[in-house]
Amino acid sequence: MSSLNRLLYFNCVVETGSISEASRFFDVQPSSISRQLTALEQELGVRLLNKTTRNIGLTEAGRKYYDYSLRIVTEFDQAKRAVNDLQENPTGTLKISMTVGFGESIIMPLIAEFMQLYPNIELELELTERVVDLVEENIDIAIRSGRLPDSTMIAKHLANNNFLLCASPEYLASHKKIEQPEDLINHHCIRYSYSRWQDWYLMTEEKKKLTINNSISVNSVNGQKQLIFNNTGLALMPLWAVKTELDNGSLVQVMQQHIFSPYEELSATYAIYLKREMISPKTRVFLDFITAKIKS
Repeated sequence: MSSLNRLLYFNCVVETGSISEASRFFDVQPSSISRQLTALEQELGVRLLNKTTRNIGLTEAGRKYYDYSLRIVTEFDQAKRAVNDLQENPTGTLKISMTVGFGESIIMPLIAEFMQLYPNIELELELTERVVDLVEENIDIAIRSGRLPDSTMIAKHLANNNFLLCASPEYLASHKKIEQPEDLINHHCIRYSYSRWQDWYLMTEEKKKLTINNSISVNSVNGQKQLIFNNTGLALMPLWAVKTELDNGSLVQVMQQHIFSPYEELSATYAIYLKREMISPKTRVFLDFITAKIKS
């Protein structure tokens, strides 16, 4: 920064023709400006200014150096403006990897509004259950369920999964009554085929793995929803995937008195990104946007 200050002081002295005028402009002592100009000439090994008691003029080397100095300072000002504009109007490509279920149910319906707010951000969206490497694949945000063990990453909480046992009213009306978890053995149970969501647990003090017969598996949360809508059986669904359907009565929660989970811990969905001191504007505005929408 001292090198840039020297250029700024030098340019101002040339343009005002006076060290005292330059000192007033920068609100520093004239001696400070004189020291910086002397240091600049010593660094370059050439005299830049001809100073008399009445005025200051440029040497031949000074004129040439002033031409370059003006360009450097102008470029620096343009760089500052460009960065400030980026903060105000985030731009660039934002690459997001998300689980299929959460992406289809929660994120995709929000994308049109986000693009209206931030038209200069180009989105690359990936729906996948595979483990991704944010660094190797140049991914800005990964949306995943579970907790993040890697301390080089930051996990921002988006939503609790809150798994609920659901069925259609028609299925429940035409099949044996379900009063306790053991009754599930007599029903078609639609499982999510993702490896960590295949089993069903009753979340008591001592977690109990439920015995499920006549099961159907499908590799999509929306696939599960279609099956239960069409009276195929019961499914263990995260609340964020079925809240609307529970509210309008097209699906019904079964055994509300119990807490269920597809694995031996309660879980949440997180937005994961690299731990950096300065988060990029495009990443920040997307995280702020989806967090506000999901929490509202």
